[in-house]
Amino acid sequence: MGRAGRTAVDEHLPRLRRALALDFVVLNVENAAGGFGVTQAVCEHMLEAGADVLTTGNHAFDQRDELDVFEREERLLRPVNFTPGLPGRGAGVFQDKSGRRVLVVNIQGQRGMPQAMNDPFDAIDAELENAPLGKVVDAVVVDMHAETTSEKHAMGHFCDGRASLVVGTHTHIPTADAQILPRGAAYQTDAGMTGDYDSVIGMNKEEPLRRFVTKLPGGRFTPASGEATMCGVFVETDDATGLATRCEMVRVGGRLAEAVPAR
Repeated sequence: MGRAGRTAVDEHLPRLRRALALDFVVLNVENAAGGFGVTQAVCEHMLEAGADVLTTGNHAFDQRDELDVFEREERLLRPVNFTPGLPGRGAGVFQDKSGRRVLVVNIQGQRGMPQAMNDPFDAIDAELENAPLGKVVDAVVVDMHAETTSEKHAMGHFCDGRASLVVGTHTHIPTADAQILPRGAAYQTDAGMTGDYDSVIGMNKEEPLRRFVTKLPGGRFTPASGEATMCGVFVETDDATGLATRCEMVRVGGRLAEAVPAR
């Protein structure tokens, strides 16, 4: 979320990669450029900081002068169930540092979201059928960018047994439900934002508060600039099946209580 979030990635991600021996990192960057969208410079910055793949969501195309970055950078995804013909792609198979194949799918929910989306369950089903876990790929990561917890939870169960991780994004608040579902998919309803939590979901408090109180539109929302907490989820998988054997929350820096998996 904005500059504060990018700074937190710079400070914490390289250390976490070493300390946790991370093989593959997926980072959602849809709010990384001033709180709205992503730019070429931001993509390069986040990849250099240690991300392997970048996902987005409903703010993917907010930086309208930079839409060609979705065509140039294969490691940058936008939701796979966007209207056909839009820039970029929503899924890809990538390799981790050991050569294992990882399918990453960026999907967006329909409930309470500003855009009209194609059915996310049909879209994810097609991707999982094309690259089955344990046969074509060694791991599957699904970023479910959605407003409602029920739609995210349903997606977790829909993908259970066919994905290594289904993790929600979009609501900017980490949920306390990191778990492994009955058929082996790691799951967390929302990974939480990497941003300043002395805020209203990452934005300076004054303008959101004024709008809630007065019910009138006004100035622009601007990202809060205090020390950020980096939030995410840590997953270990079985090399034979690609299913999860461990799933834990990650929180480092800033205002939230720290949570770092032990090694």
